[in-house]
Amino acid sequence: MLGSRWLFPKLGFVGLTAREYLAIGTIFSSTDTVCTLQVLHQDETPLLYSLVFGEGVVNDATSVVLFNAIQKLDVSRVDGRTVLHVTGDFFYLFLTSTALGVIAGLVAAYILKTLYFGRHSSIREISLMILIAYLSYMLAELLQLSGILTVFFCGILMSHYAWYDMTDSSRITTRHVFATMSFIAETFIFLYVGMDALDIEKWKMTKLSFGTLMAIYSTLIFLILLGRAAFVFPLSALSNYLNRKAERTEVITFKHQIIIWWAGLMRGAVSIALAFKQFTYSGVTWDPISATMITNTIIVVLFSTLVFGFITKPLISYLIPHHETCKIRHGESAVPKDDLNVPLLSFEESTATNIGRAKDSLSLLIERPISTIHSYWRKFDDSYMRPIFGGPVTNQSQC
Repeated sequence: MLGSRWLFPKLGFVGLTAREYLAIGTIFSSTDTVCTLQVLHQDETPLLYSLVFGEGVVNDATSVVLFNAIQKLDVSRVDGRTVLHVTGDFFYLFLTSTALGVIAGLVAAYILKTLYFGRHSSIREISLMILIAYLSYMLAELLQLSGILTVFFCGILMSHYAWYDMTDSSRITTRHVFATMSFIAETFIFLYVGMDALDIEKWKMTKLSFGTLMAIYSTLIFLILLGRAAFVFPLSALSNYLNRKAERTEVITFKHQIIIWWAGLMRGAVSIALAFKQFTYSGVTWDPISATMITNTIIVVLFSTLVFGFITKPLISYLIPHHETCKIRHGESAVPKDDLNVPLLSFEESTATNIGRAKDSLSLLIERPISTIHSYWRKFDDSYMRPIFGGPVTNQSQC
């Protein structure tokens, strides 16, 4: 955002408001990691795959939430209180959208597991999965929350609980139905982008020379490259530093950092959708400035998808050859097996034993926070959540 606000006027592109510059930051912050995930293999590079996949799915939702928060911003006076207000709106939208998605996913799991009319019928099971997911999205939009974030967390809860309450035939059919719907939606979006790229009226409306437009496109791509590197490499180094005592078998190597950086360079459907929402009215605009931003977004999306996407496979093959990926496997958890099998506080044991266990758990939490929190969540999930909502219980003796 700061880079575009400083460089655009120098290139002769003026007329954008402060809110529009902020919106540009959210528009080009959403990533499309599908191409990289098609090349990576989860079994060969589990840590790298998880990082790229997790960032990709959360990044789009976060961009939409931040975009909606910016729309409520009063740019006429920006001070510390305004920043706190935007931050509060962001966390409000994020948390409430997440909570709504979690509730919808749990409701779907409970219906499939407990109520009779939702079981033993593939038609009813599949219908419940689709309708409840769509209902969560519609409720989020009606409540002016983030629909994409709500349906994302609804899907997580459904895959964690409701999926195991369905029959085998329903699981297979549901997987193919959602895959088909996803493919059709992506095809429609890129078809729309391709058709809109040939909308000559928008190109004529820009009223900027070819050289100026090329300079703007190059500036946006350069800022994406620079902004991506400014976050990926320092945060990866910070992650490696914080986990230096965890005795983790895998670290985020420099080659992995390059792949993570490259995976986030491509822009996709979310950028297009946010650009049209900001700079058009029902897909139509007669403002030269808005038309220029629409064409800028289309060019960046097409260039990053085609050029960066074409280079992705050879780049990953060069950085992580196949003979190296075959040697990389998911290592054992950083928490020892004995630590995972330590029960929660028990009323049947002495106070001294419970206090000693609490001290050990606290020291374990300080030394290995992520693994420790995960182990305790797994115990709570197996003991309370899965018996109610469904799903296989983890065998603690094998952890």
